[in-house]
Amino acid sequence: MARRAWRGRPEDPRWVRPAFLGLLLVTGLLYLYDLSASGYANSFYSAAVQAGSQSWKAFFFGSLDAANAITVDKPPAALWPMELSVRIFGLNPWAILVPEVLMGVATVAVVYAGVRRRFGPAAGLIAGTVLALTPVAALMFRFNNPDALLALLMSVACYLVARAVEDGRTRWLVGAGAVIGFAFLAKTLQAFLILPALALVYGVCAPVRLRRRLGQLALATAALVVSGGWWVAVVELWPASSRPYVGGSQHNSFLELTFGYNGLGRLNGEETGSVGGGGGGMGGGGQWGETGWDRMFNSEIGGQISWLLPAALILLVAGLAVTRRAARTDAARASFLVWGGSLLMTAAVFSCMAGIFHQYYTVALAPYLAAVVGMGAAALWERRHGIGASLALAAAATATAAWGYVLLDRTPDYLPWLKWPVLVGGLVAALGLVFAGRAGRRVALAAAGLGLVAALAGPTAYTLSTVQEPHTGSIVTAGPAGAGMGGGPGGGGGFPGGGNQQGRQGQTPPGGGTGGFPGGGPTGRNNQNNQGGQNNQGGQGGQSGRTPPVAPGGSAESGTPGGRAGGGMGGLLGGVNVDSEAKALLAADADDYTWAAAAVGAQNAASYQLATGEPVMAIGGFNGTDPSPTLGRFQQYVTEGKIHYFVAGGGMGGGRGGDSGTSAQIASWVEENYTEVTVGSATFYDLTQPTTGG
Repeated sequence: MARRAWRGRPEDPRWVRPAFLGLLLVTGLLYLYDLSASGYANSFYSAAVQAGSQSWKAFFFGSLDAANAITVDKPPAALWPMELSVRIFGLNPWAILVPEVLMGVATVAVVYAGVRRRFGPAAGLIAGTVLALTPVAALMFRFNNPDALLALLMSVACYLVARAVEDGRTRWLVGAGAVIGFAFLAKTLQAFLILPALALVYGVCAPVRLRRRLGQLALATAALVVSGGWWVAVVELWPASSRPYVGGSQHNSFLELTFGYNGLGRLNGEETGSVGGGGGGMGGGGQWGETGWDRMFNSEIGGQISWLLPAALILLVAGLAVTRRAARTDAARASFLVWGGSLLMTAAVFSCMAGIFHQYYTVALAPYLAAVVGMGAAALWERRHGIGASLALAAAATATAAWGYVLLDRTPDYLPWLKWPVLVGGLVAALGLVFAGRAGRRVALAAAGLGLVAALAGPTAYTLSTVQEPHTGSIVTAGPAGAGMGGGPGGGGGFPGGGNQQGRQGQTPPGGGTGGFPGGGPTGRNNQNNQGGQNNQGGQGGQSGRTPPVAPGGSAESGTPGGRAGGGMGGLLGGVNVDSEAKALLAADADDYTWAAAAVGAQNAASYQLATGEPVMAIGGFNGTDPSPTLGRFQQYVTEGKIHYFVAGGGMGGGRGGDSGTSAQIASWVEENYTEVTVGSATFYDLTQPTTGG
């Protein structure tokens, strides 16, 4: 059996299976490199993982703390693999992040398998390599956001639909529906972006009668509803008084979260409870960056995902052109439509989104892009003796070389020499590909190899830069410093459109300085305190967004400089330092309380929870803007002795910089009625010690 696993299919050349296994091995080693340097990465999700490893109720609902005060602002499926890992191996960065790496390796395997079925092993290897070396993929398959699981499941769905088109079997299509339904439990409606493309391709191309196709699509829809809907039904029917508050909603409703903050609000920018508005539609600019047809190529996004996007678009058009005369049920053309349609649908929606949009979302495009490149290259290579195919290959090589030069030129201080070999090598390869059909096989292969090397040189360099740096906080970017930082109105690396909210010098986040933050948390710098005489180098305006990595022993106890993150903002987008004195204070007598402390904003709370291992209530959820708990409920908790300390600072309690939000009311009430305690560099209020008259 071991020999067969190594040898692969009997009809394959001997190099195929070793090459495939080597690709998976190299991908795994690349993504595992110095993995623990990022510590707990996004402490928001790491705190939820910690909670789910301690409480099965928190596991089921996706709670931020084991006492189940409030959930993350997503469904919990992406947390489950990490929580199971932590239950087995204990809480540490490896236990949290290795499942994400494994998802990355699995996604490469799925894309390889999907492409090689119709286009051969070489095409599959090209597609898998392109995916593995896409900078944003190297970022997110080493990070603990929900995007890794989403990318894997979407790749599986495309694979299953392509299989279903081959033979018309119901099981493949129903399986795809179930996978997309489960993907909904990872990142809600983003899982449905490719549904129109997949349904249309099967409805038109499947090799069965129309009536049967429609019935199969209905069954797949039912599978989707059951796979994703069972958890939603449980949450909506569960008595609200005995479950955690649904984070990200304003009325404790997961359906509201799905169709509001995480749904239509992402498209039109009207996300109630968000930290800022959007760009207002196609061609507009706003706090989340420029919208428009060229968004995937702009200075914020381009270096993350678009290295081979021009080539993918050219190869997709060419692939459809060369299969235009095939039968309706042609599986090769259907594969182009499945993967290419998914690429176009997702890119179009991302380009139009006026609401919250981060560069790392584009990892969703990586599997589709890689598959189209592999399929298109193989299909045209087989037809290289025709002038049309050879010219299309040359056009793809030329576009990739020129665009690679542009992207590398955007970071002139990073490997400034590389753009010239990329440009020259790509153009020479393009010239050779024009004559690939008339030149000898060796010359043609040399041209193709040179073109592939030139195409992958830029993204490989950015990928290596990505894995060599730690990444922490809520907004992270791939590549060297500055690769995700744009310029111009509404774009930029500045908060919140870019990877670094300190990227625009002199610009303050929503809330206008410290006024919008209960407790007056700092906004101009990362809220990283000088600990033990070590300068933690929290970035200021105009710097590259380098912040201290999160330490394995607590959210941000390490004084080690470095890292690429969204950082500070009073604990809103990145965790804060928890020094040893603060940790000791909160840990003392913590077992006597339901929550060792309460803090405004989930990142703020997560830092203290990860440092102490004790539940910390996140007032207002992620942004500090959710009305949970109410002032009255918080006062009741204090009266009942369930909360020991209140952490000063953090969050955006005033809703968009105001002072009337629930968390701001709680902060004001605490400050007026309880004793202030300063420990080390942090300020707390002891909720068991009211001031005179409190």
